[in-house]
Amino acid sequence: MRFQNFFITKDAPSFSVRTEFYAGIINFLTAGYIIVVNPDILSQAGMPKDALITVTCVASALGCFFMAFIGKVPVLMAPGMGLNAFFTYTLCIREGIPWDVALGIVFLSGVLFIILTVTGLRTHILNAIPRDLRYAIPVGIGLFIAFIGLKNMGVIIDHPVTLVALGPLSKTVLLGLCGLALHLALESRGYRGTLLPIMIGLTIFVVIIGWIHPPAQILGAPPGMGPTFFKMDVIQALKPMYWMAIFAFLYVALFDSLGTLTAISYQAGLNVGDKIPRLDKMLMADALGATSGAVLGTSTVTAYIESGAGVATGGRTGFTAFFTGILFLIAPFFSGFLTVIPPYVTAIALIIVGYYMMQHVKDINWKEWETGVPAFLTILFMPLTYSISTGLCFGFISYVFLVVVRGQWKKLNVTLVLIGILSVLYLVLQTRSFMNGA
Repeated sequence: MRFQNFFITKDAPSFSVRTEFYAGIINFLTAGYIIVVNPDILSQAGMPKDALITVTCVASALGCFFMAFIGKVPVLMAPGMGLNAFFTYTLCIREGIPWDVALGIVFLSGVLFIILTVTGLRTHILNAIPRDLRYAIPVGIGLFIAFIGLKNMGVIIDHPVTLVALGPLSKTVLLGLCGLALHLALESRGYRGTLLPIMIGLTIFVVIIGWIHPPAQILGAPPGMGPTFFKMDVIQALKPMYWMAIFAFLYVALFDSLGTLTAISYQAGLNVGDKIPRLDKMLMADALGATSGAVLGTSTVTAYIESGAGVATGGRTGFTAFFTGILFLIAPFFSGFLTVIPPYVTAIALIIVGYYMMQHVKDINWKEWETGVPAFLTILFMPLTYSISTGLCFGFISYVFLVVVRGQWKKLNVTLVLIGILSVLYLVLQTRSFMNGA
């Protein structure tokens, strides 16, 4: 059928549309938590939560369609966890950047991603960054996200002396922990796609017992995207003080997408030996998704490792991504219910995602000083400074410093030196901004 040519390649493995449809459903159930979690996080930056539900779904659908038509692979896309936390907690809350300027930063990072993909410069950048430093980034982001999740659930609270402490075991904390325990129990026994149903089930439960008010309507017309659509302030985002933030978004998205796409391709058997023939197409789809997401009004849209759930059930072609995208488009019609899901329930997803991102810690070579220490500082500073970009800066600066003092000049290159200089400038600018604010 000619219709199938939109979603498959000539050398695609055997498939059935029925299996691909089922894989698309599994992908949606596995990653559908983002429909609730992303608006919850971005709304803390001052963005309208109702509109963000529709934006999240449409941006995710577009990303999935890019993967379906351009990449022709069973990979779903949605606003990236960690990147949305960086957007809200680092840029908007900690550094006081207006959310429209932050969207401009996301848009510019997406445009650079497209340029790097078209020109092939992304390969040069990837090869210039030490392997262990690459692995440290998702670990640090994982700790950061899990910390936010524990805080939102109420497990961790502020303390005037120790900064943080264990919070009281209130009824909402206990409910959140029960939901977390249930997901862990099911996941450990091989059940996939349970996170979104658990979050919906817990919300229905708290509505029934009267902890939260029921939604005015469950099914209805989705909220409009007008409050966020095309609201990014690109002119302000071009200021030098935001260059490091643009680089941080680009850097994290670049490595995150490459790792995800490589892993899913090998799992689905889309590789030919050590090569992945359609990797360039997938990276282009990823870059287009990131840029279009900023236009709609959300943080960086990227490939999801949860796509592995759909692949495990037989997804092999772009049909899987296409069906996942269709489900994302249907979801906003239930926004009336989705808006009442409380933070102590969405926190479950943050903690679980943090756990999965932490698994890269085993791949770091801790015996080498010039890579182990920068990896450690990257991981340490992200949650403790509430900033992904600060962790990146300390990681790069310490790596360049240790390579120089150990006399291993051959390990340096122009890209690393430039990144190190940008990192120093970023920290200086942030320190001045903080002191002026104080």
